[in-house]
Amino acid sequence: MMDFELPEELRILKQEAYKFAVREFGPIAQECDREEKYPKDVWKNACEYGLIGAWIPEEYGGTGAGFLAHALITEQFARVDLGISLIAAAVFGSENIYLHGSEEQKQAYLPRLVAGEIIFAGAYTEPNAGTDVAGIRTRAVRDGNEYVLNGSKMFITNGTICDYMVVLCITNPDAPRHNRLSLLIVDGTLPGITRNKIHGKMGIRASDTAEISFEDVRVPASSLIGEEGKGFYYLMDFFNTTRTMVAAQGVGLAQGALDKAARYVQERMAFGQPLAKLQGVQMQLGEMATRVELARQLTYKAAWQLDHGKIDPKLSAMAKFYAGETAVWVADKALQLHGGYGYIDEYDVQRFYRDAKILDIYEGTKEAEKLTIAKCVLAECAK
Repeated sequence: MMDFELPEELRILKQEAYKFAVREFGPIAQECDREEKYPKDVWKNACEYGLIGAWIPEEYGGTGAGFLAHALITEQFARVDLGISLIAAAVFGSENIYLHGSEEQKQAYLPRLVAGEIIFAGAYTEPNAGTDVAGIRTRAVRDGNEYVLNGSKMFITNGTICDYMVVLCITNPDAPRHNRLSLLIVDGTLPGITRNKIHGKMGIRASDTAEISFEDVRVPASSLIGEEGKGFYYLMDFFNTTRTMVAAQGVGLAQGALDKAARYVQERMAFGQPLAKLQGVQMQLGEMATRVELARQLTYKAAWQLDHGKIDPKLSAMAKFYAGETAVWVADKALQLHGGYGYIDEYDVQRFYRDAKILDIYEGTKEAEKLTIAKCVLAECAK
């Protein structure tokens, strides 16, 4: 029998995550956006409430609530503010440690992440290699018990504030293109690392984004995640997980924009009556709500499958593509319903509109997601 209802413990978690976000994000959202400020104290509080890294099992200090729980938290955080919601990305990159790292690595890092002692980053994208992951140039050369790391990374979330980063690099330059890459855990304090914050982003301005350079950085060989040459394949597993969480961000932002539009049209008077009385407005709200719910069901299913060991690249790509596009579309409609007021920063909807576009871009552009979906469909038809 199919059951689309969340278990009671997840319904409660969802409610509590939203209450936390309203209380902690709401009063500072405009300030963090305007000043491009990462709210570390809010991240600390979220850790204390068990809202960061909820997917991490109990043996590594987490609650073991699973990926669906993590998606629910992410959704409710983004419903209030997408930029600040990225405090949940304090664990970003550590998923690789959980999926493919050694037991020693898991014990060394995961409990400290949950406790709010350290922040992670995933250093994958480069100035000339984004969607083309295998096209990176950063290289790590083995020298005894160390790797010597050289190269640069771009658009790295948590780049200037992270304590550790998981770095994608070439370790086997003579191997076939997809077998050249490995993942290293790199201490952010090592000599030779330069980190520069990127300013002037259109949206998610409360999130820390940076360019990182490595110049002869000596990294212990014990920092290798899994096996040499498997980095590309590990990263694909990682993206199947994180793209579902970006989908949850899209659902949350879209729901938040819908919330704001529904409240505004009930308060705003036009032609002697609330805007909400106009059928044209009602039809827009009806379509907005339908698209949000479609994105939500795709996302919840993708997260549920992760918890049941069913990694489905097609479904995670569908969720990420559709939820991101829905967030952009709903935010646009919400701003339009606000009219001229939506265009000024007194109203939060303009921030939602600016924030939404990144959901079409990071963790795989929507074009890349469509290609992934198409390849899966074609492979299924060929069987």
